[in-house]
Amino acid sequence: MARVPTLRMDIMVRAMLDSEQNGAQTLLIDADDTLWENNIYFERAIGDFISFLDHREYSPQQVREILNQVERESILTHGYGLHSFAHSLVETFERLATEPVTPELHVKIRSFAHAVAEHPIEMLPDVPETLQYLSQKHHLIMMTKGNFAEQSGKIERSGVKDYFEAVEIVAEKDTAVYRSIASKYGLVADTTWMVGNSPNSDINPALAAGLNAVFVPHGNTWILENGDVAEPQAPGRLLVVDRFSDLQQHF
Repeated sequence: MARVPTLRMDIMVRAMLDSEQNGAQTLLIDADDTLWENNIYFERAIGDFISFLDHREYSPQQVREILNQVERESILTHGYGLHSFAHSLVETFERLATEPVTPELHVKIRSFAHAVAEHPIEMLPDVPETLQYLSQKHHLIMMTKGNFAEQSGKIERSGVKDYFEAVEIVAEKDTAVYRSIASKYGLVADTTWMVGNSPNSDINPALAAGLNAVFVPHGNTWILENGDVAEPQAPGRLLVVDRFSDLQQHF
């Protein structure tokens, strides 16, 4: 687990505790596909990869299902990020190719993953304005998972880092990690919310850790991040909004 600090921890914790009396809450906010577009670029790369493979026996949907399984396996070894994605594409091609995989083919396949990194940060609608509004009333902590260098780069390029009192870049978002973050910052469960688009990483494990959650659906959430949204267990609360800017109506 890594952190990009913007305040000394003791000062930040005291500020959070003091301001709870004034109605301030703590919002842990996801980054990819919550603040800015991310998965659409991977989907385009996958589409190009499947077209390039042009398999004679497997349909595009069958190829995609195999790639999904390979990605699940790659995450366990390589984590998240472009390196893992490139490895998954190569592994899928090697499993399905009917011809020898030459070094030239390896370079071509990896180029689909490299194309993802070339896209500029594309903020989702009204995100900067909403973050500005929220940061004036509440405590914001960005909480994202993935490769540290890749995520740090996106955060710096996004132009919204200064709205957050701290940034957490974690290898995985599970119940234990949410409990660890809550303990690290001395967060009070009743006034802490995880905001994100992924049921599997943002909403369900945060609820299981005893926190509240805000589900902000995204039409192109990664299939491995999607799933059914869990029912909160009292006293935990779940809020569902249509878009990120709707947070201004609730906080």
